[in-house]
Amino acid sequence: MVEAAHKKIFFFRHRGESVREGELQALKEGLDRTRVLINQAYAGFNGTDDPDLIESYVFEINALQARYAYLLRRVKGLEGQVN
Repeated sequence: MVEAAHKKIFFFRHRGESVREGELQALKEGLDRTRVLINQAYAGFNGTDDPDLIESYVFEINALQARYAYLLRRVKGLEGQVN
């Protein structure tokens, strides 16, 4: 009976860790995609001289940097829980 209870607890702990690891993987993929988008926005910013487009790229870069910072905080928080 006690052994069955230990197996059940281990199963739930293991399942919870795999869910966190899956979320961690998704967040890291989000970081990679956001990094690519930031690089593309910088390329667009550097490739134009139109004031409206420059302003647009500045807003886009700022928004993407905010997203990147959020994702990075989430990754660091989850890495502390998984390890």
